Order: sequence, then structure tokens, then C-alpha cells
Amino acid sequence: MITEIKSLAEKYFDEAVAVRRHLHAHPELSFLEVETGKFLAAKLMDYGIQHQTGWADNGIVALVKGEQSASDKVIALRADMDALPITEVNEIDYKSKNEGIMHACGHDVHSASGLMAIRILNDLKAHFSGTVKMIFQPGEERLPGGASILIKEGVLENPKPSGIIGQHVHPPLAVGKIGMKAGMYMASADEIFVTVKGKGGHGALPQNCIDTILITSHLITAMQQVVSRRANPTTPSVLTFGKIESAGGATNIIPNEVKLQGTFRTMDEEWRMEAHKIMQTLAEDLIKSMGGSIEFNIIKGYPFLKNEENLTHRLREAAITYMGAENVVTLPTRMTSEDFSFYSQLVPACFYRLGTGNKAKGIISPVHTNTFNVDEACLKIGPGLMAFLALSELN
Repeated sequence: MITEIKSLAEKYFDEAVAVRRHLHAHPELSFLEVETGKFLAAKLMDYGIQHQTGWADNGIVALVKGEQSASDKVIALRADMDALPITEVNEIDYKSKNEGIMHACGHDVHSASGLMAIRILNDLKAHFSGTVKMIFQPGEERLPGGASILIKEGVLENPKPSGIIGQHVHPPLAVGKIGMKAGMYMASADEIFVTVKGKGGHGALPQNCIDTILITSHLITAMQQVVSRRANPTTPSVLTFGKIESAGGATNIIPNEVKLQGTFRTMDEEWRMEAHKIMQTLAEDLIKSMGGSIEFNIIKGYPFLKNEENLTHRLREAAITYMGAENVVTLPTRMTSEDFSFYSQLVPACFYRLGTGNKAKGIISPVHTNTFNVDEACLKIGPGLMAFLALSELN
């Protein structure tokens, strides 16, 4: 079967590149992937693959049922579709035509790879049993996350998969390699929005003011004890404030308000909820003790992503069979987040990385940058590997 899959991956490589370049040139933001959805649905129609549109408006679920024998086993594959609000500076023929929008996280590669993977599986359906469910998912980059919406709409039912597999580009990894990590892999991500209120006035007369700048500086410092002194040291946790601003204020003016924004990340759902309460209580008590008042709001984001041990071990062995042991590396834990985590909380899941970097060609820019690109040779590997991993689980 490996020979057949690799042959089909080679056969469809040029089309995979063409699909990726079309999507790259016509990126759409989260939950606005109207034309992206239409384009992918038209391709599935051309390939004669059963599919259903309208998932979270623009998503698609495609099914390929093996014909070898009756089987209830189902494995799901996932590819996300949305782009980012970034202006591309790459000078390439397929540069983004949509001003201020760019496929800077490789979702164009994910969709192209998923499309060719399900096409390969459709070509081989006479040779396997079970069902592959291919999920083309909108809205990965924006809360509440397209995955959470699709789950509510029943994407993990009718038929229910025994596991789900996701693939993501990884510029630090050379093209031709993939990376996997069993167990805890990516962090949860919550957004923190704080408004510190006091009494503004002249900077030379602080006795007449409630200094919001001073209060906020104490708050930022004090909040770090949530991680350093309240978290179990064996549980990865990080708290970062990335934005601070005041309305008014100058070298000699104390503002009435200061706004603060940050992110809290961890890999334990129970501790995550506890930390939310600790942060709010600490902030409210501190600001009150210094004479101010506070609005404190935490917006829950994605949960942590766990790669189920047994599934990931099996898929790693399958990947070694397909690619060779020297091309399958072990990844470190990451404190970044992904809405694939919603699936991983409900069914056995494996989220792995596809090498897309090429230092010799200067393709090294990280994701979420305006110079991000991939070595398209990754599309010789991604589709076939996805197809093989799905079949390895079904069989």
C-alpha cells in the first residue's frame, strides 16, 4: 500500500501545489472563508467524493468509505482553512491578492494536503475497510475556535471517529521530516483584560491622585506569583502581559485609567480554572488596598492539547514505516495553542508537525510573520503521509 500511496502522492503533487497557491493568493479571515469553502467543495465534487458543506457556515466534512469489507471503524483527519490579518511582503507569483490578509500559518498547505489525502484515499477505497472523515475546518485562528463550533454541530458524531489526526506546518523542521510528541503537547490559552481605575491629576501633586500607573506596575509584578508560587512547578504555566495603555497621561500627568491585556497558558485544566480565581482575587484585593478599583475579565480560550499516548505511538511507528526513522523526530512541549485541542479533549488525538523549512533556499521565516513561506516539496510528503496514517489506523 505504501508504494501505491507514494505513487499517487507524486501523481497529484502538481495539483497539490496549484491548490495551495490558489488558496495562498486568495486568503480569507477566520469565519469568513466563503470562497475557500466553495473552492474546496468544487474540488471534492470533481473528485467524486461525498461531502457536506455548511459546517460553521464555511466548513466541509468529506467521507470516503472503504469497500474491502464492512467495518464500523472511523478515523478523522482535520485541515484548517483560515488566514491571518497580516500584509504579505513576499515577492512571489502567488502573493496574497487580499490586502492585509495572508496565509501566514500554513493553512493553505493544510487544506491542500488534506484535499489530496482524501483524494488518494478515494482512489484506494477498494483496498481498505472502514471510513475516513476529512474535516475542513474554519476559524482556527479566532475565538471561540472553529473546532468548538463544529463539535457542537456534531462533527464527532454520525459517524463517530475512534481517533483524529491533525497536521501542521513547522518551518524549524527541514522539509522531508515530521515531528511528533506524545502526551501533553500544547498549552491552553486564555485572554486577560484589565482596567485599573484611579484618580488622575498633575504628576507633581501625587498626593491628590490615585496613581493608576503605579498601581498597574505593582499588579503586573504581583501577578507573576500566581505562576511562581501558586502553580505546581511540574505543571507548565506562563502568564504574560503584552499590552498596556492609558487614556491620556503624559510626562507630568497621571491618567484616570490604565488598560492591561495578557495571556495565561497551562497544561492542566483543573489548575487552569483555579488560577483564574486566584488571579481575579489577587488583582481585586491589591488594587483595593492601593485605593483604586478594577475591572478584571478572563476570556477562556482553547484547552490544552494532548496527544493520546497509544494513538501517537502507533502513528509514530507508521510514520517511520512510511518515511524512515531518521525522518521522524520527537518534538518538545510548546506553550503555544491550537483549537485542535478541543478534539483532543473528547477523542484520542494526534497532532504532528510537517517539516517545511529549507535553509539553503532561505525558507526559514516562522509562522505568523509577513515573510512566512514553505518549501512546497512538503506537499510530496504531507498528503501521502496523512493518507497512510489514516489507513494504518483503520487496518
